[in-house]
Amino acid sequence: MSASRIAVLISGSGTNLQALIDARGEGRMAGDIVLVLCNNPEAFGLQRAAYAGIPTRVINHRDFASREDYDRVLISALEDCQADLVVLAGYMRILSPLFVRHFEGRLINIHPSLLPKYPGLHTHQRAIEADDREHGATVHFVTEELDGGPPILQGRLRIDDSDEQQLAQRVQREIEHRIYPQAVDWFVRGRLSFREQHAYLDGELIPATGIQWSNENPPT
Repeated sequence: MSASRIAVLISGSGTNLQALIDARGEGRMAGDIVLVLCNNPEAFGLQRAAYAGIPTRVINHRDFASREDYDRVLISALEDCQADLVVLAGYMRILSPLFVRHFEGRLINIHPSLLPKYPGLHTHQRAIEADDREHGATVHFVTEELDGGPPILQGRLRIDDSDEQQLAQRVQREIEHRIYPQAVDWFVRGRLSFREQHAYLDGELIPATGIQWSNENPPT
């Protein structure tokens, strides 16, 4: 049976959330976003969800004594909404092993680099400082290793400027907002799976750097 109920975790402006909402509305992504869960009560992404008629819930991490206590409440909220897939979309919290193990195989993230290069923060500036010719983003399954889960889909672009903010905006607009709905759609339709720490599409092992996406010939 294919998955259909999607929960999205956010912390900020929610641009990737908006990309998912738009893709769903345009018929490019199957499934239903049944909950947007946020740790920041001031996040603009909550307004995006409300405008789209999606239920929201704020659970402020500052109200909890430990990461594990917080993540237990998150797990309960996600189980209450019967989420088949948990999507991290600008969720700026490191998840505890407890949370990751609970949702193993149905927890995905998008990271703004060509993984395995530049896990962690400040990826755009790191790519510029390294004089990289290309940069991009990677959708991957989440494991206990930070940004170390198996890649699913990866898109890249040429670095033609040296401004970190401009590069970040290009990666979001040209790569992230296109590849994330595609990966979610694959999962929802039952085509994407996680087995023995590897990602599979239609039963075939996905390469170690993910399926390569291009605007001219996007994978379907």
